[in-house]
Amino acid sequence: MRPETVLITGCSSGIGRATAEAFLDDGWTVYATARDTDDIADLGEREDCRINALDVTDDSDVRNVVNRMLRQDDRIDCLVNNAGYAQFAPTEELETEELEQQFEVNVYGPHRLTKAVLPHMREAGEGTVVNLSSVAGRISMPGGGAYSGSKFALEAMTDALRWEVEGHGIDAVLVEPGPVETKFTERANEEADGRERTGAYDWFWSLFEDSDTLAGGGPGAIQPDVVADCILDAANLTDPPARMPVGTGAGLLVKARFLPDSLVDAAIRFARNRLA
Repeated sequence: MRPETVLITGCSSGIGRATAEAFLDDGWTVYATARDTDDIADLGEREDCRINALDVTDDSDVRNVVNRMLRQDDRIDCLVNNAGYAQFAPTEELETEELEQQFEVNVYGPHRLTKAVLPHMREAGEGTVVNLSSVAGRISMPGGGAYSGSKFALEAMTDALRWEVEGHGIDAVLVEPGPVETKFTERANEEADGRERTGAYDWFWSLFEDSDTLAGGGPGAIQPDVVADCILDAANLTDPPARMPVGTGAGLLVKARFLPDSLVDAAIRFARNRLA
């Protein structure tokens, strides 16, 4: 029997790279993608790994990689929508164009890929779509409206998808990491450093600069390979759960969404007053 095939987006570093390596170690044929193939050239040296240029915002890139999978392996068993980024800023200091780009990558990108692979999974009568969400897809914090908004949207779309494709033998799974030690944090910090500030939300920026937790690092952060193992489990399980939180931090933060809004508001108010 030929190895199962998986298409993974955003493999240049962090969770995406660790996921590609985990699937390769498990015997899958991996289509590892990144916007710049130089970033994943070393993955291409591994047997059963095909590297591809893929910008998830580009329809032609999506068509090219899916067509290559069908031409070379004639099957698409799993899609891992990992590519994404975060930007943090108070709503007033966030440009509408920046919000559009956040959704372009984090929401419309996964939609493009999912739409492209589903006809082939339906024809085969099986397949798995794994969408990388976050605890930020379950609870929103100050300055995180754009990122959480994109992840909330991804969660809603994946819930709908799960019910839509169940009758075709296809699974749709949300993997929800808490803080992870990746370059994700670096990009979030770079986005913040170049931002024009009004001066009205200095308390937020003090909190942001004092705590990497807001941007994905800090105490309790897990390593990318822990998330990768969870993604691999989602692909291998016959009946995977709808949601798979990863890490102790994820479990605790997800539970916070069940607290009364008044308690959460009081905690945020305390932090704001302390830093104001």
